[in-house]
Amino acid sequence: MQALSALSSLTSGGRRDPGWQVQLRVDYVVNQVSLTHRGQSEDAIKDAIQEQLRVYGVVPNKRQVSKYAQAISALPQVQPSSR
Repeated sequence: MQALSALSSLTSGGRRDPGWQVQLRVDYVVNQVSLTHRGQSEDAIKDAIQEQLRVYGVVPNKRQVSKYAQAISALPQVQPSSR
């Protein structure tokens, strides 16, 4: 009987697609920037994304960064909670 492909990848060390760590880093940075820069100008968001990606050793894709910046700038700003 052959093992299921999903289960066999877990037991054999699990192969992943090339670049999966890079995508995790991009996702993390975009999430962080979306929390801190939402509703700001696209240029400020692009700069923030590019700077933070370089910290993690990722060379940013300008087209992808532009799409993220456009989406984040369209989000409403979060009002700080008054406690």
